Amino acid sequence: MTSTDKAKPAPRDPWDLPDVSGLVVGVLGGTGDQGRGLAYRLARAGQKVIIGSRAAERARSAADELGLGVEGADNAECARRSDVVIVAVPWEGHAKTLTSLREELAGKLVIDCVNPLGFDKQGAYALKPEEGSAAQQAAALLPDARVTAAFHHLSAVLLQDASIEEIDTDVMVLGEARADTDIVQALAGRVPGMRGVFAGRLRNAHQVESLVANLISVNRRHKAHAGLRVTDV
Repeated sequence: MTSTDKAKPAPRDPWDLPDVSGLVVGVLGGTGDQGRGLAYRLARAGQKVIIGSRAAERARSAADELGLGVEGADNAECARRSDVVIVAVPWEGHAKTLTSLREELAGKLVIDCVNPLGFDKQGAYALKPEEGSAAQQAAALLPDARVTAAFHHLSAVLLQDASIEEIDTDVMVLGEARADTDIVQALAGRVPGMRGVFAGRLRNAHQVESLVANLISVNRRHKAHAGLRVTDV
């Protein structure tokens, strides 16, 4: 049999995702609404979670309120102790926070969920960072980290509502390495009702981040907490 006669390997199942149950997830900005909501949902799903904040005491107080084994620490300790770090800080402090944690985040899988938005009398609108997106800015500032983007379109209200059992939404996941995006997809899938869907490389993150402005408009008009579903996958 020649090399050309060899059977090609079967295509990989896109839903064959790794076991991530043993990973420690840190949430920078975990005392804010989005970060707190993500920390709560992941901890409720059985993930070990550490909340990070500029002030350790504030992080510990938020962790105590959440329970579920969540711990609190300053941002640097949170980054050091975590396998995966979710960046959920305000856009205004995004660059400064990541620059200060470059050493602690080296070698880590970083998930950026920050949405660069502006607001005026007409509502929310997308901002275009010089690097192209918040995720691309993170990648530029953290050359030794593995940066991905995900969790942009989740309602903080729903995430924090303990009476809601399932979060009915898909999570668009972007990144450069399949092994990394598979981990992020698997983490999203730990939350009942949620599914991670690969949505391209980081160069496509701006569209995903910007879509939040549209969802804010949907929510205001319909008094809702809209999410996204990707069909036919």
